[in-house]
Amino acid sequence: MKVHQRVMGIEIKKLKIFDLEQFRDLVLVFEEAFEMHDVTPPSYDLLNKMLQRDNFHVFVASDGKEIIGGLTGYALDHYFGNSPLMYIYDLAVKPAYQRQGIGKQLITHLQDFCKTANIFEIFVQADLEDSHALDFYRSTGATSSEVVHFTYFLK
Repeated sequence: MKVHQRVMGIEIKKLKIFDLEQFRDLVLVFEEAFEMHDVTPPSYDLLNKMLQRDNFHVFVASDGKEIIGGLTGYALDHYFGNSPLMYIYDLAVKPAYQRQGIGKQLITHLQDFCKTANIFEIFVQADLEDSHALDFYRSTGATSSEVVHFTYFLK
């Protein structure tokens, strides 16, 4: 199973258990790309625990010097199929590197990984107001369904 590949000077790599610093760098990319302000950074302990989970997957894009993008996803078992589903939780590329095909490379790498892991469906949520995300996912070959997302806030 291929865990990394380099295209046009960008390396795409699936993180392993001990790639904690790269995971931390990706979280900082998410904060920048999603314009998250005044957030408490996750602890190294939490990130370490997440990397150790069999159903949690992290892919990063690097320009050789720094992490410039990545995605996280969860493999979810379900009772109507013989293989898990992959849920993309977050995907982002640093603003200075957007619109250069890096996000598409991340999706392609995730698709390749899923095929080798016998995962035959990937899904992701995007806000209807986020036209850039909607356009991006459509450009990667994804089909959309209109759904309403409900949230229970318990605090």
